[in-house]
Amino acid sequence: MIALVCAAGWFSVKAADTGKSIQLSSPSFDEGQDIPPVHACDGRNISPALKWSGAPKETRSYALICEDPDAPGGTWVHWVLYGLPAGVTELPENVPPVETPTVGGVHGINSFNHLGYGGPCPPPGKPHHYYFRIYALDADIGLKPKVSRADLDKAMKGHILAEGKLMGTY
Repeated sequence: MIALVCAAGWFSVKAADTGKSIQLSSPSFDEGQDIPPVHACDGRNISPALKWSGAPKETRSYALICEDPDAPGGTWVHWVLYGLPAGVTELPENVPPVETPTVGGVHGINSFNHLGYGGPCPPPGKPHHYYFRIYALDADIGLKPKVSRADLDKAMKGHILAEGKLMGTY
């Protein structure tokens, strides 16, 4: 399962002390580089393509969370996606913002109070940092659509085998 979570005030989700990490990348931008405007609110506001590898063989599902910790009111959640089957190792660009996208998984609610991906939309000033995090889970946590990041965090607790991160700026 992959979950994407972004919000302030929620407890931190960490991989178990396995020392295992997942390699997360995007053909749209490199680690630490600018996210293209097509993926932002002042562009087409579509999700970037993502790819990952190196998950433990015990992985049963993934969760993906995207967040901006630089938001003025605290961390802003841009994407919550969970229940991705273990066999899924990439997401195409422009995952539809529906409860159960055809790529697999289930969408939660982001800080915009919408399903699916909501791209970078920072106020004028310094660039913000956007963290995409993928979590390999030892179970399918079975959450219904439209849950919050906090609910996803609770469901993932004790089930994280490994995690990966990709950071872009905007």
